[in-house]
Amino acid sequence: MSKVFVTRRIPEVGIKMLRDKGYEVDVSDFDGILPREKVLEKVKGVDAILSLLTDKINGEVMDAAGPQLKIIANYAVGYDNFDLAAGKQRNIFMTNTPDVLTESVAEHTIALIFAISRRIVESDQFMRDGKFAGWGPMMFLGNDLTGKTLGLVGLGRIGEAVAKRMYDGFDMKILYYDVKRKEEAEKKYNLKYVDLETLLKESDFVSIHAPLLETTRHLIGEPQLKIMKKTVYLINTSRGPIVDENALVAALKRGEIKGAALDVYEAEPKMAPGLSELSNTVLTPHTASATEETRNAMSELAAKNIIAVLSGQPPLTPIKS
Repeated sequence: MSKVFVTRRIPEVGIKMLRDKGYEVDVSDFDGILPREKVLEKVKGVDAILSLLTDKINGEVMDAAGPQLKIIANYAVGYDNFDLAAGKQRNIFMTNTPDVLTESVAEHTIALIFAISRRIVESDQFMRDGKFAGWGPMMFLGNDLTGKTLGLVGLGRIGEAVAKRMYDGFDMKILYYDVKRKEEAEKKYNLKYVDLETLLKESDFVSIHAPLLETTRHLIGEPQLKIMKKTVYLINTSRGPIVDENALVAALKRGEIKGAALDVYEAEPKMAPGLSELSNTVLTPHTASATEETRNAMSELAAKNIIAVLSGQPPLTPIKS
C-alpha cells in the first residue's frame, strides 16, 4: 500500500481522492507549520509528500523519506520552498498547482487596489470607532482607477488576468515588465512592454506578479521606491521578499509613495516594524487564493498529481526547472 504524508490539513476533497485509491494517508494534526524535526520523522517510508509553501523541502527531507519517495506535490503555485536540483538528482517528481488559483488571486489583487485607493479599511474603522458625524466634502478622499496607469511587474497567468479585468473594466493604461515579452497579450489588452525603471516612474498603481527567485529578491527596494511617483500605490500578492519591506515602511512614513496593499510579507508571519501602524496600508494574511472554490481545486490537483505518479503515469503539472 502506497503511503502519503500531508504536512497540514487541507480541504478534504484531495484527501478523500487519495484514500479512495487505497493509499494510506497521514495528515498532520498540528495546527500550524510543522516543526522541522516532525517533518523529518513523519516522511519516513512514504511514497508521496503533499507539502505546503511554508514547508522547506530540500535534500534532507527527501533523504529522510527514503529511496521509495516518488513525488512531492506542492499545495501552491509558487515553489520557492522546493530545492528543485535535489529533487532532480534523486529522480523525484515535483509538482505545483498552477491555473486553478489564477482567478482568485487576480480578484484579490483587484480588491486590494480598490481598498487602498478608496481608503476602505480606514473608512470602515472610522465608522466602527463612532467618529462619523455627517457627510463632508473633504472626508476620506481617494483616487479613481479609470484612465490611470497600472504597472504589472510580471505577466504570468495572474498578471494577465489582472490586465484583462482592469483594461476591460476600467480602461486603464497598462504597462508591464517581464523577462519575456508577451506580444499576444499586448494585442488583446493594449499592453505596453517597458523596462522596470520606466514602469516604476510612470505607473499610478504598481502590482507585483513575479516569482521569487534570486534575481527577484528585493526587486523593489529603496532605489526603486525613490523613482516612483509620490502618488503611487504598491500592491503585492506574489511573494513577500520581492519587496524590501523595511525600505517600504520608510518610504510610506516619508510620504515617498502614497500607499501599499500587501497580502505577502518578507518574513511571514512577521511584518516589518512599523508596517501595521501605518494608516496608508491595507494588509491581508496571505489569503489571495482563500476561496472555497480555489482551495478545493488546489487540493484536488495536488491529489491528482500524486495519483498519476503512484500509478506509473507522468504528473499533470510538473515543475520544470
